[in-house]
Amino acid sequence: MNVVIAEDEPLASERLAELLKECDPSVCITDQVDTVDGLVQIFKQGQSTDLLLLDIQLADGKSFEAFQKTQITTPIIFTTAYDQYAMQAFKHF
Repeated sequence: MNVVIAEDEPLASERLAELLKECDPSVCITDQVDTVDGLVQIFKQGQSTDLLLLDIQLADGKSFEAFQKTQITTPIIFTTAYDQYAMQAFKHF
């Protein structure tokens, strides 16, 4: 399974990668980005991704902005500490 992690906190990003590898050692972390622009570039390049772990607040804005800049059809698990964004996350899917 190819996974992209979008998280602007380096320790959180590393921990997510560790947890994934513990659950399934065959998981391949294809990219780890910390910005909306980085996330958009991955999907504009057409990279094959099976799962996206997505923080809401990234270094250059809210990750929801990426949905306005490119089409993301990959399944997403939102990994945020901001519960006020929960309803907005569900509305995107």
